[in-house]
Parts: sequence; C-alpha cells; structure tokens
Amino acid sequence: MLTSGWKSVSMVDVRGKVTFTLWLCGCNLRCPFCHNWRIAEGLDCFPLDREALLGELESSSFLIDYFHVTGGEPLIQWWELSSLFAGVKLLDVPISLNTNLTLVKPLEKLLNVGLVDHIATDLKAPPELYGLPTGATERLWNLFFRGLEVVSDHGIPLELRIPVARGLNQWPYIEEGLKIINTDFRVVLNPLVGRPLTNLRDENWCSRHCWPRKEVYELKEKLEGLSESLRQQSLQKPNGIKRTQWRQCNRKIYK
Repeated sequence: MLTSGWKSVSMVDVRGKVTFTLWLCGCNLRCPFCHNWRIAEGLDCFPLDREALLGELESSSFLIDYFHVTGGEPLIQWWELSSLFAGVKLLDVPISLNTNLTLVKPLEKLLNVGLVDHIATDLKAPPELYGLPTGATERLWNLFFRGLEVVSDHGIPLELRIPVARGLNQWPYIEEGLKIINTDFRVVLNPLVGRPLTNLRDENWCSRHCWPRKEVYELKEKLEGLSESLRQQSLQKPNGIKRTQWRQCNRKIYK
C-alpha cells in the first residue's frame, strides 16, 4: 500500500471533526484544480508501515472522531485498504473515507461489510473537471451518480464538497447531483484558490477559473433556496425524504 504519510491529529480534513488522516497514492482522475496532484500521480510515495500507523492511531484515538483516509483516490488500493480498515475497527475508531465515488464496485464492497462510517466527496461540476476525454468524462459522471446512490442506500453520512470555480456554469450539475442524495448530508462550498496558498496541477487553468467571488455567493443563495424547498417537502411529506438533513456551509475567503 503506497502512502505519502499521515497526520495523527487534524482539524481541517472533515468539517467540525478531529481526524487522524492518512493520504494514499494514485488516482483515476486528472482534475486541473487538484492540489494533491503529486500524491495522485504517485510521486513522493512510499510503502505504508501499517504497524507504525496503527500504533500511532491507538495512541491518538482518545482525541479523534474519525480515522480519515484521503488521497489521491484511496479506492485505487481498495483491497489493502479493506484490510487496514478491519484493523482500525479493532481499535473501535470510526472510519471516514474521502473518495471521488467513481470506483463503485470497491465502494460497495467496503460498505457491504460495514467498514465505513462517513463519506466525503467532491461534486465536480461541470464533469469536464475530471480532466479526461469526453467519453470517459460522461461515464465517470454517471458512475459518480451511482456512487451517491450506493452511499444513500447504505445510509452513510455524507460531506458533499463543491469546488467553486470562476466563470463556469456549475449549478445545473450541482442541482442534478443533489436530487440523488437520500441520506444525512452536509454541503461545503470550497472556493478554488491558487498560488501562493496552494500549488494546483494546472496553473493555466487556475489563472482562468480560480479565485471566484460572485460565484460563491450565487451558489450559496441557490443552495439556501433549495434547502428551504426540501424543508417544506419534508414537512408536507413526512414519509418522503425524512432521512435528508441539509446543512449548507460556506467557507469565506474574502474579507
């Protein structure tokens, strides 16, 4: 299992939670705004010392809410990951997985045996942000939707992160994705930023689409409107969407 390292106590990887975070290498996407692209491409990676990690996790377990695995795309190494998760479960530590939800079969295998307690994912809109040819992008977008259905079917709490770009029409895709979710979920708007705060894969793309301003507030207003609509539906149809819990969050980067 290839990793770029771990952090025993983190307060930034799952909103409102303290995590022990592990980064795994490899990814099936090439998003231009990826800030972990070196990890995704397998650079600066080394074999995981499982014994050392589990020992440090056990020492930190009283401080943390989740053992959180991110990447890259962790499900690239799903077989080894399932074994690691089984070891973490023996420590009685809840598990959070950050995944792009396009590797549906491995995701189902982990969820079917109860190895994941929380999911975090990015709703990348429009789908061209996957950074791959059109045909592959369309297939991956449909797989992402299927991944949302799988998470909903298992009732796993979801943190849905929306990377907000400048100058792109993102709302139709976001709205389409939100309609699929039928589990407790939280929405987090993440404005895309570039240098000097982070080093993205494609600086030319970032020069055109990073540092949004009005887009953040426009999406915030639309999400709040949809939130009220869902709330009214929930009141009118108590047996309809009763599992859906909307928490719209906005991360400000401008004063």
